[in-house]
Amino acid sequence: MIGSQRTERPRGGRMTIARSRGAVSGLLLVLLGIWGALIPFIGPNFDFAFTPDQPWTWTMGRGWLEVLPGVVTVIGGLLLFTSRNRATAMLGGWLTVAAGAWFVIGRALAGPLGLGEAGSPVAAAETKRVWLDLTYFYGLGALVIFLGALALGRVSVRSVRDVEYATRTLTDADGVPVRTGPVPVGPTANTPVGEAPTEVIDGNQRVERRRGLRGLLRGRGDRTLVRH
Repeated sequence: MIGSQRTERPRGGRMTIARSRGAVSGLLLVLLGIWGALIPFIGPNFDFAFTPDQPWTWTMGRGWLEVLPGVVTVIGGLLLFTSRNRATAMLGGWLTVAAGAWFVIGRALAGPLGLGEAGSPVAAAETKRVWLDLTYFYGLGALVIFLGALALGRVSVRSVRDVEYATRTLTDADGVPVRTGPVPVGPTANTPVGEAPTEVIDGNQRVERRRGLRGLLRGRGDRTLVRH
């Protein structure tokens, strides 16, 4: 179409995915990352904390064991939530998996690595201690790993929806689809019989001419016409 403005460009290639593929998992991971990074600072306001049970108190243990994996989870979740590139989305998924694993094993490695301590759960009852361990570290990390692995599985597989998205139709300024492939054309009044065109070749389309029997006998190779 002459003079029309294309408002949507199809993006081909195996690395193109729809943004919705990692949107839900990415959003949930962002929320979990925010929780993991902020709960040690706001939890003392609700009597739900590890020592020191003072709000907005910074310690090296909190920085390495809670803030760091929480921030990495947020970054990975944002990559999953916003990216249309398969490699970028997978990077976000692996970041969240690594952050979740650190939530789980970080406390055990903090002492040998000299990263500080997470503190002790401020709880008199055993049930509350378990809830603190789960919501601050072990349960939170396991959930982050699960969602990150689930997102990795979704974005690593090239589905039918990915192919449809990558080959979607162009549209002009009015939203009218613009064909990008062969367009059948019928004979006109001035076209001699037997010479009517059968298609119009788009400039970006690759057309291969197949060899006939005579070409095979002559040993001629395939001829490929590429119009720029």
